[in-house]
Amino acid sequence: MALFGQKRQTARVAPELDDVALGRVLRGIAAARGPGPRDLLIAQMERLLRETGDDWDRRCHRVGVLAQAAPTLAGVWRERRPRDPDALALSTWSEPATDPRGALALCRAAADAGPLDPTPWVGALAALRQLGRPSSELAPVWQEIRARDPWHREAHLQILGYLSPEEQGSQAALRDFLDDAVAVMPWDAPTACLPLTAAVRQYHRERSGGGIRALGASRYWSQPHTARLLDQASAHWLRPDRRRHAATVADLGMLAYALVRAGRGGDAGHVFAAVGGLVTPWPWNYEGDPAECFTDYSGRV
Repeated sequence: MALFGQKRQTARVAPELDDVALGRVLRGIAAARGPGPRDLLIAQMERLLRETGDDWDRRCHRVGVLAQAAPTLAGVWRERRPRDPDALALSTWSEPATDPRGALALCRAAADAGPLDPTPWVGALAALRQLGRPSSELAPVWQEIRARDPWHREAHLQILGYLSPEEQGSQAALRDFLDDAVAVMPWDAPTACLPLTAAVRQYHRERSGGGIRALGASRYWSQPHTARLLDQASAHWLRPDRRRHAATVADLGMLAYALVRAGRGGDAGHVFAAVGGLVTPWPWNYEGDPAECFTDYSGRV
């Protein structure tokens, strides 16, 4: 049935989330054909990043989304303005997947051009993770980020991935990292998503593991520690006094997913309403097409 008796909103995958200004630039990039609009698009990206000022959380969100949407434009902008901090930061983020060593080389130039900005350092962290480098090489980069933004959401998520059993870590390493972070983390920090993110990833591991682990996954969300995570997120993430960060909608979508998987449709309904039909690929893509799964799950509450 429709949420709260209202017509259900159409779900759509939205990398910009609820960032209206970023969404306008993305639509311009998607509609552009040929080299003609290039100058206009670069000017729009430049204005968008300039407007973020020192809101490092939103700057990182915008840089990450633009780097995926327009890697060629990022390269053209850097060629034209090789010392521009925005152009360098965007290039740092557009290259880790295809050229992580090249991204590391750009990081220093971008950090020198914008010494207060953690964004180039987060790009370097992603590149080191892509290369599978030892933790001794990540540690100084991590310290540079923490000195500029102690609760940088994307940086913490990069470390969460790096310490996972699939990469360079283990369950014990993940627990230690989460325990240390949660012990001193403000309740409304952008990194408040960390424990639940780790829990959803573990849930997926257990479902994919086969055998007894997969069979036990049906009871995963009823365990005391995971049920407590859902209780805490449900109680705090929709509070009107909670400071919204750039990826708030993504965090709420993850919470809605976990609540439905836990059989807590009543709690999930309020969260789906707050998400407004804006979908991120993860965690929905574990179940299938993200938009279709979001629509299916929201229809269950």
